This record gives sequence, C-alpha cells and structure tokens, in this order.
Amino acid sequence: MKLLIIEDEKPAVENIIEELNSMEENIKVVGICGSIAESEKWFQSNPQPDLILMDIQLSDGSSLCIFKTCTITCPVIFTTAYDKYLVEAFNYNTIDYLLKPINPGRLKTAIKKYKNIQNYFVSNHSSILEFFNNQEKKKSRILVKRGMEFQTVKVEDVAYFFTEHKLIFLVDKDNKKFLAEKSNLAELEEELDSKYFYRANRKYIINANFVKRFKPLEKSKISLELVLPVNEEIIISQENSAAFKKWISEM
Repeated sequence: MKLLIIEDEKPAVENIIEELNSMEENIKVVGICGSIAESEKWFQSNPQPDLILMDIQLSDGSSLCIFKTCTITCPVIFTTAYDKYLVEAFNYNTIDYLLKPINPGRLKTAIKKYKNIQNYFVSNHSSILEFFNNQEKKKSRILVKRGMEFQTVKVEDVAYFFTEHKLIFLVDKDNKKFLAEKSNLAELEEELDSKYFYRANRKYIINANFVKRFKPLEKSKISLELVLPVNEEIIISQENSAAFKKWISEM
C-alpha cells in the first residue's frame, strides 16, 4: 500500500510512522507534505497514492483546499484536532475521520477499513463490471415484424408492450401495432430500462412517458390510463400498487 502523509506537525508525523510500522501491513510511505503548497506540488509530479492520511488544519490553511486545485481519486483518512470539519470532510473521498491525539487502535481500524473496502472491490470486480456492462446493454431498438417485412422501433417510441395468444406486440407513439420478435414479456422486461418501463401485470409493460393518469380501485388496486387508447383497462394488482407508485413518483 502506497500512503501519502499530509501533516505539518513533526511529532505527529513521527507518531503516525511509528504506528504504521507496528502494523502487520505492507505500507510504504511515498511522501510527507507539510503544507498546502507542498501537497499541490507533490500531486503535480507524482501518481496517485493508494491512501492519504491528511491533517485538515495546516500552517498555510485548510487542506480541504487541495481538493479544489488537485485531482485526488484515492481514499482519505482525515486527522485533526477539531471536529467542526467533520461534515465538510465527508464531501470528499473520506473513509474515516480521526481526532487528535490519534488513538493507535483507531488508526489501525481505519487502515483495516480501507483494506476491507479494497478487498471487496477486488474480489467482486467481475460481478461489479458485469453489472455495469448489463446496464449499458439495455436495448435501444426492438426488432419487429409487419407483414412479411422486418424493421426496428426505437424503445423510447414504444408506448406499451402486450401479450396476446402467446405473441408479443408493441404499440408505438403513433398508435401503430407491431409484432415484436420476443418469446415472452419476462425476457423483454430484462432488456428494458426499468427507469422508464414497468411490468404493470402479466399482460402489459408500459412506458412511463405515456402514462396519462391513474386512479385507485377497490382493494388498493390501480387503474392506468395511457395517452393512447387501449382496448381494455390496465389494472395493477394490490400487491404491486405500492411499487408502481414509488416507480412513477421517481420519474
């Protein structure tokens, strides 16, 4: 672990280094900066460390100013004699906030917290990457068939999908009906952005941008009205009514 110390009090620096050396961690101190100016110069000529131990009140001002002049992407453990900076410090890459005089146990715990966070993202890198890749793979177009020809429809132009006789259809913003090349609504639902599309029931998936209004029914059910005419009433069940209200209110 490559660690940068930003601290203007020599005894505090010596104490920190002594505590770090006593830990069963592979920690290498790559720099010690005693002022804002010195820290800015260090970041201009050095790669990002893995972790920073940063005193907030330096001889030439608040070290929080460094975040405004330098790009700091690594986690930070703040050390200070004052607790008044606590809220502001957590606007940055903070993983802990230690009050001086620093308790050796608290410093060790803070370092361990950093290691746990690091290990989590390393061990779960594949699943995290897969998650974001899946987010990026949400469909932007739907393959449809009309007569003997195939074409694509922009997902954003789809008012709703519905199933009928085991086939999947979509209706676009111009109220045109197409046969979608999909086997079932569950498969389609996985490929749509849940921010905009909602599985209203076993027959319909609706686009939030085409919801005109909705009203409560008996037993907490909900009746939806879209901006386009639909041949039947779209009902959301009692079990799903709360989830629907939450989804539509977050649009």
